[in-house]
Amino acid sequence: MMAFWVKTFFLAVNMLSSAVRGRVEKELSPECREFLYMGTPPSGVEHQSLHFICQHYNKKPRYVTLYNIVDHIPVYSAYTFKRSDGEKCVDVPWMYEPQLSTYTDTGEMQPFPSGYMHRNFEDAQAVLDDYTNAIHYERGTLNPDAHQNEPDDKASTYTLTNVVPMVPDFINRVWSRQEHIIRKRLNNYCRGTAYIVTGITTSGKMIRRQNMNRIAVPTYLWSAYCCVDFDHNTPYNERHKFPSFAHYGLNEHNNELMEVSVEKLKEFLTRTTFVDQNFQIFVKDCVPAASKTK
Repeated sequence: MMAFWVKTFFLAVNMLSSAVRGRVEKELSPECREFLYMGTPPSGVEHQSLHFICQHYNKKPRYVTLYNIVDHIPVYSAYTFKRSDGEKCVDVPWMYEPQLSTYTDTGEMQPFPSGYMHRNFEDAQAVLDDYTNAIHYERGTLNPDAHQNEPDDKASTYTLTNVVPMVPDFINRVWSRQEHIIRKRLNNYCRGTAYIVTGITTSGKMIRRQNMNRIAVPTYLWSAYCCVDFDHNTPYNERHKFPSFAHYGLNEHNNELMEVSVEKLKEFLTRTTFVDQNFQIFVKDCVPAASKTK
């Protein structure tokens, strides 16, 4: 369980730290903090192998990812929900983040070029070939296109820095269904901005390629939303799921999800992955000060 954080990353981090630049940041810029509730990322999740990516596409910031350059997966993606009909984006090529491992003039995700050389990309991030023979897993996006509305926002979710390996039964039968439940709930009852953080835990299982560990496989996936401006006439069975609620599930066959409060999710993650005592998904668990007083 500690492997996710305490793996033998020392050589990799030393070689890669000088290459991290552009939109890959230790501190987030104001424009990218707009995707976070109160402009604040989850606290208590820190490690030398973790780097913020302000995900840019077509000259605009789209969302924020905390990325592990050793395990080659995102720890979480944080985004603002856009009311949508849930349609998927089509004909969008998978992309990579060039600034993670090469010096480049662009701060934007780019499609994998035809005939690309692995050495230009694979040191700090996943590449397409990592998933080619991973027959037991599918590419699952943490920020799903179904939670976005504009074509460019949808397209920006198709980067491997927003992807983790998911078991097909779990993603198709359980996780995607819950994404649509959340989409409908927020479409119907959230009046203001809904902030969502979707992340993973992992305990060391890896996808290998050419006898090398390439991508960590999530043990659990989890997601939480925060919408403080909501319809107070929401039906009773949905009312208790505002201003915030969460869910998590085991990334295996024949598993179901648990829907819980943000506070309960925080307790679960504190038990199951390595976070410090200050761990918090949303500032004050997305409970406005006036509500606490009341």
